[in-house]
This record gives sequence, structure tokens and C-alpha cells, in this order.
Amino acid sequence: MLAVLMAFSLLATALALSQPWLTKLLIDEGLLARDYDRLLWIVGCMVLVGISASALSGLNRYLHTRLSARILFAMRENLYAHLQTLSPGFFGSRRLGDIVSRLDGDLAQIQRFAVDSLFSATTNTLSMLGALVLMASLEPMLTLMVLAVVPLEVLYLRRMRGKVERGAREVRERSTDVGAFVIETLPATKFIQAVGAEQRELARLRSLGERHLSSLLRFQLTEYATSAVPGLITSLARAAAFVVGGYQVIQGEWQLGALIAFSAYLAMVAGPVQSLLGLYVAVQRVAVNFDRVLEIRRVKPAVRSPADPVPLPPTMRGEIVFDDVVFAHPDRRERVLDGACAVFPAGRKVVLVGASGAGKSTLIDLVMRYQDPVGGRILLDGIPLPRLALTELRRCIAVVSQEIVLFRGSLRDNLRYANPAASDAEILRAVEDAQLSDFIASLPQGLDTELGERATQVSGGQKQRIAIARALLQDPSILLLDEATSAVDQATEARVVAAIDRLFGDRTRIIVSHRPGNLVNADAVFVLRSGQLHPQAGPESEHA
Repeated sequence: MLAVLMAFSLLATALALSQPWLTKLLIDEGLLARDYDRLLWIVGCMVLVGISASALSGLNRYLHTRLSARILFAMRENLYAHLQTLSPGFFGSRRLGDIVSRLDGDLAQIQRFAVDSLFSATTNTLSMLGALVLMASLEPMLTLMVLAVVPLEVLYLRRMRGKVERGAREVRERSTDVGAFVIETLPATKFIQAVGAEQRELARLRSLGERHLSSLLRFQLTEYATSAVPGLITSLARAAAFVVGGYQVIQGEWQLGALIAFSAYLAMVAGPVQSLLGLYVAVQRVAVNFDRVLEIRRVKPAVRSPADPVPLPPTMRGEIVFDDVVFAHPDRRERVLDGACAVFPAGRKVVLVGASGAGKSTLIDLVMRYQDPVGGRILLDGIPLPRLALTELRRCIAVVSQEIVLFRGSLRDNLRYANPAASDAEILRAVEDAQLSDFIASLPQGLDTELGERATQVSGGQKQRIAIARALLQDPSILLLDEATSAVDQATEARVVAAIDRLFGDRTRIIVSHRPGNLVNADAVFVLRSGQLHPQAGPESEHA
């Protein structure tokens, strides 16, 4: 597509270059020579060139828009795909607004530079070279005089390079600060209102806006100074060319049509020269965008799928073995797990308890391979987790946690998210098993009711039951419940847990819980304490 667009642009450049030459012929060989037939022929050529240039301009604009969009979307998909390979810890250490700014604003700037600026630079260079050749054929010495100022402009731009780059980076960072503030505070509006902090947050936004405006104005002055001086030098060179060329016409040393054509080509040179000099400034600006995007692309995924993964057995048992597992967060000294050993038996109900911060959620993250232990290993049905394909591993495990993710869309779409092929009958069965029937009956459009942003109109308990129904539809071999029923009352919890025990009675169920009720009918109970897994004799002893 780029090659086709370039070919059409070359043709458009040739048509544009022919216009001043036709004007020269019209004046010198038609009007001044008093040759009416010649004049009509030249006018016909000018009309044909104009129609062709107009049609070509529309086609080029269409192709250019399509190419620009495809490049932008491809870059965004590439970066988004990379973000999906990073561990949850990466997103926990970054501002969401900053990531969105790089995924949207920085990539858009790169796209505009890659397509608009570089493509324009190519066509401008060809147009400039063609115009210079034609200028030199008309008056070589005058052409050299005009070109003599270009080195001065380049030297000036080199001196301004650092200022432009620093200014562009500061503007981008201040813009990101504003975006990150909005993304962070809008979802927390309810809490901000509850503590009466509306004016305080408004003052923070005003302060961030003033800092952004201040940096933007400074950068605008820098950009103006960077482009104004070369523009002034070019204008002076053009004025000098008119003085010298006009004197030659007055003295009879040059024809009027040649001077008009030379001045037209001079304008065609001056424009591209300014654009190419402006490209130098654009390079400094886009270097900041490149650096911000590459900063994310250089982040290595914490885990990867093996090049030659071991296939999961057709019939999974679901046994999980922790073999002397050691784990510590990169930014902390203490170990969360320190030689943890345990066997979670296949097809059994395992309850995991422990004090807050003991590492229960970390253990689940290791089973899901969001991170890998720094020592020891975890096995699924005798296979070390790093030897399994990530997609296959995570597809056979369903996780229901306290933090329920619901997307904008219908309730039906949210239930089907883990299993898009689920039938309506399967959805209704999962809804009934998760004790959601009464809630759905109260909705205006039932399963087709649209959930808003973050589903704020849905209560915590309802969200957890939706997540449990979604897990039922996923039909996993292993079910991980991380305080999944903490937001529902004990009666509802008992019914949900009973349904889970009935539906997943032959599969591995790992329940992280603080409630004693979840210990009932547990096949195994483990206490996570001091980085190790301690088996308990039975639910009753642990409850005691």
C-alpha cells in the first residue's frame, strides 16, 4: 500500500511541477509571441493537468487515510498484546492513566510522524529536487545563491535540538498527569463525595492544568523560535532572488515568463525546505513518544509459555503439588513463601486459611503462573507448571476472587465471557446454581440488561454470584475461590457452596476463606503461616 501511495504521489508531484513550466510557455510562447493556436494548446494542457491533479489528490487522500489508520491500529494492537503478557504486578506499580496515555497519545504521535511527516518529507524532497533542477535550467547562479542559506538554517536547528526535546518531554508528562488524575479519581467519586473532598480534588486538577499550560506555553515559544528564524532566512533569500532576477528582466537579459516560472519554482522549493527543517523539530518531538512506548516494550514478561509445551492429559485429575516452593517479591526482602510443601489432592475440597498478608493470594497467583517461584516448583498432575502452555493452564482453572471484573455490556455477555460458546440453557442452569435467579428476575431486561461502566449498580454480593456463575460456565478442572463468598450472607453462602460441592464434587476445589462455615466437609485444610503450608488434622481442630 505504501508503494502504491508513493507512486501516485510521484505522479502528483510531476503534475505540480509541470504547472509553472506551462505558465512560462503560456506567457513567452503564447502571449508574447502572439501565437493564439499555441496559447489554446497550452491552456488545454493546463486544464488536463488540473483535472488529473484534482482526481489524484482525492485518491491520495483516501489511500493516505487508510494507510494511516492501519498503521496506528497495528501499533496499538502490538503494544496491547505485549501488555497482556505482563504480570499483574506490573500494572500494580504503574499509573493506569500513564499506560493509557502511551497506548493512545504517544502511538498516535508516532503514527502521524511515520506516515504524515516521513511521507511528506519524501514527497517534499522529490518536489524540491525537481524544482531545483528546473530552477537551475532557468538560472544556475541565482539557484546557488538561494541554496547558500540552507547550511545556516541547519546549524541553527542543531543548536535548538536539546531545547525542543526537553520541552516535548515535559509537555507529554504534564498531559499524562492530567489524564492519570481523571482516570484515578472518577471511579472513586462516591468515596470523594463521602468525605467531602470535591473541592480539594478540583483544586488538584486546577493545579495540574496550570502546570500543563505553563509547560505548553514554554514549549510553544521554543517551537516558534525554532521555526521562525529559518523561515526569516528563507524569506530574505527569496527577496534577494526577486531583486536580482527583476534587474535581469529590466535589463533585457531574461524573459518575464522565465522569472515568473523561477519564482513559482522558488516557492515550491521554499515550502519543502521549511517542511524538511520542520521535520528536524518533529524528530525531536517524536523521539520522546518513541522512548515512552519503548519503555513499556522493553519490560520483559515475568512468565512465558514454553517453546515446546507438554500437552495436558485428556482427562485431568487436578492434583496440585507444592515442592519446597520459595517466593519473594522483587522489591521486598522477606519471603512470602519459604519452603512451602503440600499436596492438594485431586478431586477434593481443600481449604486454605491464614492471617491477612500471609500470602494466600500469592499462592493462587503462582498456581495461575502470573509469577514463578524463585525456588522449588509447583506441579499439576505431575507436570511442572513452566512446561505447560499458559493458555492451556489457565483455561483449566477458574478463579473467583473478591475483586470481581465485569465489563460494559449485557449480563449475558459477562456470564459468557470465559466460555463464549455457552448456550442459553447452560447459562440459565449456571444462573440457578449460583443463586442469581431472583436478581435477574428483578432486572428490566433480564439477562439482556446492560451493565454500565464497572457495573456500579450491581451490589458486591451480586457481583460475586455472577462470577461464580461465570466460573460454572467455564467448566474448569480446578476451581479457586479466593474469599469468593465474602460479600454474601451466610445463608446464601451455604447454598452457593453446597451447589459448588454438588457440581464440582469430582474436581479439585481450593477455597481461601476466613469463615468457619467453609471448613465443613473439607477434605483437607492447610494453614499458611511463616511462609509454609501446615496441614491440619481436620476442620474441627482448625476451627477450635
